[in-house]
Amino acid sequence: MADAPQSAAQTPAADSPAPAIDVERLREMTQTLSSDEFEGRAPATRGEELTVAYLAEQLEASGVQPGNGDSWFQNVPLVEITADPETAALSYTHRGAETPLAYGSDMVIWTKRVVPEVDVENAELVFVGYGVNAPERGWNDYEGVDMDGRIAVILVNDPDFHAGGEDGLFDGQAMTYYGRWTYKYEEAARQGAAGAIIIHDTAPAAYGWSVVESSWTGPQLDMDAADNHMGRVPVEGWVTNEAARAMFAAGGLDYEVLTAAAREPGFRAVPMNLTASAHLENSIRRQESRNVVGVLPGSTRPDEYVLYTAHWDHLGRCTAAPDGDDICNGALDNATGTAGLVALAEAHAEAGPAERSIVFLAVTAEESGLLGSAYYAENPIYPLAQTAGGINMDGLNIVGPARNVVVVGYGKSELEEILAQAAQAQGRSVEPESAPERGSFFRSDHFSLARPGVPMLYAESGENLVNGGAAAGRAASEDYIENRYHGPQDEYDPNWNWDGALQDLELYYAIGRTLAESAEWPNWYEDAEFRAARDASRATAE
Repeated sequence: MADAPQSAAQTPAADSPAPAIDVERLREMTQTLSSDEFEGRAPATRGEELTVAYLAEQLEASGVQPGNGDSWFQNVPLVEITADPETAALSYTHRGAETPLAYGSDMVIWTKRVVPEVDVENAELVFVGYGVNAPERGWNDYEGVDMDGRIAVILVNDPDFHAGGEDGLFDGQAMTYYGRWTYKYEEAARQGAAGAIIIHDTAPAAYGWSVVESSWTGPQLDMDAADNHMGRVPVEGWVTNEAARAMFAAGGLDYEVLTAAAREPGFRAVPMNLTASAHLENSIRRQESRNVVGVLPGSTRPDEYVLYTAHWDHLGRCTAAPDGDDICNGALDNATGTAGLVALAEAHAEAGPAERSIVFLAVTAEESGLLGSAYYAENPIYPLAQTAGGINMDGLNIVGPARNVVVVGYGKSELEEILAQAAQAQGRSVEPESAPERGSFFRSDHFSLARPGVPMLYAESGENLVNGGAAAGRAASEDYIENRYHGPQDEYDPNWNWDGALQDLELYYAIGRTLAESAEWPNWYEDAEFRAARDASRATAE
């Protein structure tokens, strides 16, 4: 970690004990938000109507004020595109022999273009390695290839993933934004491709195929746009690793040799000796979703802000479990974090106004690509230049207290100095995340605010549990990812241990209160990718 300026480190606001977090309220709110009645909290559904009304009611009861004038809501314009699974088709052809891929079990495809039908016919498949164009790192997987009318076949994660360690052009095993699926589709569009298909692989993706199937089938949301997203590639999607290997073999290519070559500098895209065709028929629906926002106005500097964020949405109806349950309730992800947001509002309101205003933002459509937080970042209710920093919550600890706190995106911002002191007061250590290759920093709402420069902290309990140590914590984490994450099994359990959640919420309270009582403006460290945006933003404010 880079050294922080001395002014950035604040003594956590601990002159008087923080108001107690009501664990029964946490349980009640989590159980309600993740109940079958709320139908998985998908945006623009009956589940949203119930959710946002409930959150406004709970924030009002907590003692904070409506955060958008006299309203608890910020409207977020969305467009929903649903591909017909019966007609969605992707096939590849070699020497006249066509091989269809089964929708759901072999591949999932969609389009972000707001059009009723998409056809891509006989487009050449090109393996573009990791699909990265990073001139500042001396890397361009698209060099020398014209992608017009061609479909890019892309590996997930970064070229450094398999090397491990911390060193490499792409920060070692820690995923950069170049490793995120969002970037890969964006870059393929910039290259003028007719399609972009990512090869799934569980370890570098950090989730199994079932997550792809449940997340990218059914209604897909995006922010509405005047150009109907016609700048996106016509077809985006994933294929299973098994299907990809068969494609390579059909083209006479060695999958292992080419994927290994893609990790080395100087890799050049390889035609796959195959053509592919894709067809999509879409139903289109435009609607508005809502962010829910409350504020505790500051006492002396109300035009300066501290931000707490959590996403209220989940997947709604999804791929059914073996027992027929097709509601992805999202109890841990993120009914717990949303309940924690309200609990923190209640605690800060009970403590009374701080010097700065404190904003509590429950955002929509995180599961669809961080859309609600991205919309707020582009249309902020409170100026981002005047936002001192923020804390994001995406799933609370329900397996018991931990001896450590992990920072997702460790070493990026001066907020970590405040975190370190608050954690020390709890007798906890602060550590980097154990699996930076999963790219968690780019997968939750803090990233939307970080991109325009707002220092954001995403920290949570580590795996070193007080009871059972790291082995127990790791086992609980792996069990959740394998058996519940983004599936119908993520349901409320009355046997959850909330002691760790309370521990973390007390930590978040102390950090937020310290920041709200401070006159300092924390920044990103000099080598962080968001530093320039923050410097420019603060220069306009000053």
